[in-house]
Amino acid sequence: MKIVTSWVREFVEIPATDQELAERLTLCGLAIDGVEDGVLEADIGTNRPDAMNHYGIAREASCLYDRDLRPIRPNVRESGKAASDVASVEIADPDLCTRYSARVIMGVKIGPSPAWMVDRLEAAGHRSINNVADVTNYVLLELGQPLHSFDLDKLADRKIIVRRARAGETLETLDGVDRKFTADHLIIADADKPVGIAGVMGGEESGIGNSTVNVLLESAWFEPKSIRKTARYFGMHTDASHRFERGTDVGGTALAADRAAELIQQVAGGEILRGLIDTYPNPQPRPAIELRRKELDRIIGVQITAAEVLRILRRLGFRVDELAYGNWKLFPPTWRLDISREIDIIEEVARHYGFERLPDHLASWAGTIHRTPNAKMEQAVRDTARALGYDETISISLGPETRMRRFSSAEPLALANPLSAESAVLRTSPLPGVLDAVLWNLNRGEKDSHVFEVGKIYLHDNEPATLALAGVPGEFAHLKGDIETVLDLFSGSVSFDKEVGVDYFHPGRSARVSLDGSPIGRFGELHPGVAAEYGFRHPVLAAELFLDPLYARGLRVMRHEDLPRFPSVERDITVVITPEKTFQEMKDAVMALKVPELRSFTVVGPPYPIEDAPGLYALTVRATFQSGTRTLADSEVNDFTKDILNSFLALELRLRGSSDSDE
Repeated sequence: MKIVTSWVREFVEIPATDQELAERLTLCGLAIDGVEDGVLEADIGTNRPDAMNHYGIAREASCLYDRDLRPIRPNVRESGKAASDVASVEIADPDLCTRYSARVIMGVKIGPSPAWMVDRLEAAGHRSINNVADVTNYVLLELGQPLHSFDLDKLADRKIIVRRARAGETLETLDGVDRKFTADHLIIADADKPVGIAGVMGGEESGIGNSTVNVLLESAWFEPKSIRKTARYFGMHTDASHRFERGTDVGGTALAADRAAELIQQVAGGEILRGLIDTYPNPQPRPAIELRRKELDRIIGVQITAAEVLRILRRLGFRVDELAYGNWKLFPPTWRLDISREIDIIEEVARHYGFERLPDHLASWAGTIHRTPNAKMEQAVRDTARALGYDETISISLGPETRMRRFSSAEPLALANPLSAESAVLRTSPLPGVLDAVLWNLNRGEKDSHVFEVGKIYLHDNEPATLALAGVPGEFAHLKGDIETVLDLFSGSVSFDKEVGVDYFHPGRSARVSLDGSPIGRFGELHPGVAAEYGFRHPVLAAELFLDPLYARGLRVMRHEDLPRFPSVERDITVVITPEKTFQEMKDAVMALKVPELRSFTVVGPPYPIEDAPGLYALTVRATFQSGTRTLADSEVNDFTKDILNSFLALELRLRGSSDSDE
């Protein structure tokens, strides 16, 4: 937001230039991105709505420079009838509207605002509308309290009712759009109909126009979550909703209403009726927070004098009661909803004392590190993935619901109040995170991107640990080998199955992974349709593995053996296969023979089509034999090979040829 420094200086004497002020504010946690022509470009965090206005910045400056903050005391010249005799306010849902303050101004004249107000609004990034509307924007920028002005004569029975909408009710808002409500929405209504969306935008029919004479001015406090949900539902974001969503000052509604009434009378004339209509059914005082001297010193690392601590806190609006042993009992001001714990107060002291003044040494620590039971195994997985050429990525645990449903059949856990549709549910699959990372890299010129992530997914009944791999470019066989390398860390028998069971992998270029016969994951080439949805222009390889079954078996005990004294013998066998046959079937049949001298059974190369036999492929496999006690005779190797050939015949595999070589 834009902060006009001359406006801030009306409230506090600042013995510094605008540039120096910007630097001091930034050092105390209120980031100022730029300074130009007496305007600060401020980036105020969502937890500090109290600083999203000029008076809030002035309060910070009064503490930084130890100067008095000039109070705002509106000169409200009341006359005529009591406001409560002309208009009334009812809060039907006090859980969503804690306080509603209103002023009634009769006999105003709508017209342009004076030049000083127009100039100040434009400097702060707001355009002038008319004198009454400009006043509400002016007070919003000055005090941070959103206001709304109604044409009093257009309110049925001159009555305001703050209530939940009735399903099906509609309202044309000031932007000319018809809005249809559900029972979850909080609205402002008159005796007959809705006249505004609470905390978001008013209605067109009851808005201020050139013919308006009598005005009802609204200054209220609405429950932040309710406003956020309503604004998201309608896809609206206004200056009012931006502040209400983050929490405004419930103690400042009356002051803002009086300040606006004063300014309306000044720029538009009119008579301010006697009395503020202030409906505040259930005031809740802020609970006290104890600040312990010992804890303050421990966290900050230096001992700040009691006088300096009290100066900072009182300048920021805290009421302080001193306790024994140098401790204090503090009552946070109503505008600081972010202050609820002792550590919050310690942060306030530290940032105004000056982070740059704190010693830059590491604090002593005599604690112990508590590792999770699976930490060693998890680290082994990470180390292996990095050794295979993958870069680790850490993605957030939230994502869009459509994306999670694309990669998982599990019902996702939805957030009650998500910040956006892109972060609406907890992840039920690890794949979206790694695929997003690969795509991000590719879009920035990286031609070779391979990433992995070790993390949890979130189901209704548990939170399983997973490993996800993804990369471009690559080949199916290489990814299979990488998975085998990771799985080789753990005990258990690994097998692969062409029946993947999902549709987001390419059929025929994917497989399911099983450990001791139980499925633990899938891998392969992403289905072209899914890849296109993501925006990939090249084939993408990915894998998802559940780690808990591996952790349950533990890391494989590594044992070394002496190098064999006797040579190994290899037999290459080429068989004719159909696309339905898998190497895993062949390997299972060979391993079932339980030949002690069989050291390995592998694929020599990829299958290749047979020219004179469409639909058939030739696959060459290699069996390696070796004895630890003797040199194998040709007759022994031939017998072992015959057993393997017989197992192939049992699988209805036809031999194409064979060759052998000795080492």
